[in-house]
Amino acid sequence: MRTIAILTGRNLRLFFRDRAGVFFSLLSALILIALYALFLGNLQVDNLTERFPDAASSDIHWFVNAWVFAGITMITTLTTALAALTVFVDDRASGRFSDFLVSPIRRVELILGYLLSSFLISLSMTVVILAVGQVYLLTQGSPMMTASEAAETLGYVALSSVAFAALSSFVVTFLRTAGAFAALSTVVGTVIGFLAGAYIPVGTLPDGIVNGINALPFAQSAMLIRTPMTAQALSALAGEEGQAADAVKAFYGISAHVGEFEVTAGFAVAVLVAVFVVFASLGARQLARRIR
Repeated sequence: MRTIAILTGRNLRLFFRDRAGVFFSLLSALILIALYALFLGNLQVDNLTERFPDAASSDIHWFVNAWVFAGITMITTLTTALAALTVFVDDRASGRFSDFLVSPIRRVELILGYLLSSFLISLSMTVVILAVGQVYLLTQGSPMMTASEAAETLGYVALSSVAFAALSSFVVTFLRTAGAFAALSTVVGTVIGFLAGAYIPVGTLPDGIVNGINALPFAQSAMLIRTPMTAQALSALAGEEGQAADAVKAFYGISAHVGEFEVTAGFAVAVLVAVFVVFASLGARQLARRIR
C-alpha cells in the first residue's frame, strides 16, 4: 500500500505541475460555459418561457443554470480522468517503464498507481467545478442544493469518476506518443458534450439519435448527476410531478428512455459499475502488457 501511495502521489504531482495540461483538461467545460454565456443560455431561457409563460423569470434562469452546470460536472469527470493519464503516456514514450521494472516495484502497484491517481484527479477537479457551480447559483439569487442532494450528487460524481478513469486507462494503452494522446483528448473533449446531451438538449434531436445517446454510459451519468442538481429548480418551474415535469425531464435528459425501455437510476448505476469492472480489468491487463 505504501508503494501504491507513493506512486499515486508522484502521478498527482506530475499532473498538477503541468498547468497547461490542467487547463486543457477543463477546456470542454470552459467552452460549454462560454457557449451558454454567449447565446445557448438565452435560447433555453426563451424556449422555457414559451412553454411556461406563467413561470417566474428567476425560476427559468435557475433551472437553466442548474442544468448547464450539471452537464459541465459530468463532462469534467471524463475529461479530467483521461487527462490524468498523460503521465502514463509520457512514462511509456520516455522509456521510464524500464527504470520502474529494475526497481522493487511490482506491475500491479504501477497499474494501481495510475488508476488511483486518475480517479482522484477526476474526483477532486469535478468537486471544484461542482462547488463553483453552486456558488454561481448563489450569486444569482438561487438556492444551493440541500445536504441530501449534495450527497447524492457527490456519490454519482464519484461513481462516474471511477468508471471513466477505468475506461480511460483502457483507451490510453493503445497510444504510443504524446501527440496521439493530445489528439484523442481533443476529440473526446469535443464529442463528449454531444454524447452527454450537454451542448444541446437531447429533446431537440431525432428519436433514433436520442435512443443511441441514451444507451451510452455518458448520457446515463449525466442523467444521474442532473437529477439532484436540478431537483429544486425543476419543482419550482414545472412542479414535482405531472406531464409538464415529465416533458421537461425527457427534453433535458433528466430522464432517459431507449425506445420503450426506461433507463432508471438503478439501471444507470449498474451500467457505470459494469463499465468500471470491465474496463478496469481490461485496462489493467493492457497496462501490464505495455509496462515492459
